[in-house]
Amino acid sequence: MLAVIAAALAPSAALLAFFYLKDEFENEPLITVARCFLFGCLLVFPVMFIQFAFDEEGLLQSYFLTAFVQTALTEEFFKWFLVYFTVFHHVHFNERYDGIVYACAVALGFATVENIFYLLSAGVDQAFLRAVLPVSSHALFGVVMGYYLGKAKFSNKGKKTKAGLALLIPVILHGIYNFIILTQNYWTYAVIPFMIFLWVYALRKVKRANRMQAKYYSKYEAG
Repeated sequence: MLAVIAAALAPSAALLAFFYLKDEFENEPLITVARCFLFGCLLVFPVMFIQFAFDEEGLLQSYFLTAFVQTALTEEFFKWFLVYFTVFHHVHFNERYDGIVYACAVALGFATVENIFYLLSAGVDQAFLRAVLPVSSHALFGVVMGYYLGKAKFSNKGKKTKAGLALLIPVILHGIYNFIILTQNYWTYAVIPFMIFLWVYALRKVKRANRMQAKYYSKYEAG
C-alpha cells in the first residue's frame, strides 16, 4: 500500500513543484497550495459517484459522450468550480501566474487519488505510464485553466468570458485526450503527439503569464 501511495504521489509532487517554481515573481504560500491539493484529492469522490450513476443508468455511454461529457466535463467542472469559488477571490491570488499554481494543485490532487485507485487495481508496474499520461495531462489541463482564471481576475474587460474559457478549453483538451484513448486501437501513436502538443501549449501559457505579470510590474514602476 505504501509503495502504491508513493508511486502515485511522486509524479504529482514533481509536477506541482515544477510549475510552482516556474513563477518568476512571488511564490504562493505553501499552506494555501497544499489546501488546494487536498481539496483536489477530495473531489475524486463526488466525481466518481456521478460517473458511477451515469454508468448504472446507462447514460452518456457512447465514446464521444463518455469522453467529453461524462469524464471531461464532469471532472473539469468540479476543478474549475473549486478554484473559482475558493481561491479566485483569495488575498494570495494577487498575480496572473497564481491561477496556474492553484488550478494545477487542485488538478494534481485529483490525479493523485485517481492514480492510487488505479494502481491498487492494476498494479504498481503501471505507475510510469500513469505518470507520463493521465497525471501529466491533468496537470497541463490545470495549467490552462489557471492561466485563463488569472486573465479573468486581472482583466478590466471580458472577465466572464475568460472565466468561461478557463472551463471550456480544458474540457475540450481533456475530451480529445479521452477520445483518443477510447477509440484508437493503437492509441499510443495518437496520444504521444497530443501530449507533446499539450506540453508546448501549457508551457507557452506559463511563459505568457509571467510575461504579462512582468509587463504589469514595469507599468506600475514607471507610473
